[in-house]
Amino acid sequence: MPELPEVETVRRSLTDLVLHKEIKAVEIFKPAILALGDEAAYAGLVGYELAEIGRRGKYLLFKLNEPADLLWVVHLRMTGKLLYHQQPEPLQKHDHARLQFADGSELVYNDTRAFGRFWLTQDAAQVSGLNSLGLEPLDAEFSAAYWQEKIKRRPKTQVKVALLDQTVVAGLGNIYADEVLFQAGVHPERPLGTLTDEENQRLAQAMREILQASIEQRGTTFRDYVDGNNQKGGYQEFLRVFQKLNQPCPNCGQQIQRIKVAGRSSYFCPHCQLK
Repeated sequence: MPELPEVETVRRSLTDLVLHKEIKAVEIFKPAILALGDEAAYAGLVGYELAEIGRRGKYLLFKLNEPADLLWVVHLRMTGKLLYHQQPEPLQKHDHARLQFADGSELVYNDTRAFGRFWLTQDAAQVSGLNSLGLEPLDAEFSAAYWQEKIKRRPKTQVKVALLDQTVVAGLGNIYADEVLFQAGVHPERPLGTLTDEENQRLAQAMREILQASIEQRGTTFRDYVDGNNQKGGYQEFLRVFQKLNQPCPNCGQQIQRIKVAGRSSYFCPHCQLK
């Protein structure tokens, strides 16, 4: 699933490609992706422009030029892609929506598993999960104190579970949670109530540093993720534990192990991340 760095990379690439372009036509080929707003509502976007492309957690927020509060929200989920074409291309098997622009270019939504969702609304509160998001690690207001305040009433919760909880901190998924825990030297199964102030400081710092580093490398690509230009990310070359089962730890040389935490595969070093 694309996490914060991947969605931010998509946002940046599309900002350079489609901002202020007039919408000529909107086609929805798989109505099941529409969580809010029907096909007729999307067809009604003809003549509008994409005035701003924002992001909150893993959600992309497309603001239309008028009405000023009309918002098109996209969550890519596991395999969703928004692909820009300078000129129309033949539709592919998993192309589920297409925006055509007045200059002849197009933006196509492709999603192999079709788990991604669209919302078209004037009220962001109608977008499931959006208004309940916690701060992002890259927000100016984010700090170790914020993290500790959010987790203080959950002493028995495992730390990885908290990192994946979007209401605690927004944008982390399985890849970056494992990398954060490794950098901070914290075992993924540690109960939150056992973390020291120093460990919480290290976790907060690792969240910021790893997400920023991944954004600089344009995200992580294993199979599906690409940006709006169909370009892969590069952070997979810098991962230290995720999907490194039985490979040597880059710090101590012991083999990386894998366990299940809340049903998710979790990679860690048993020497550097003591339970």
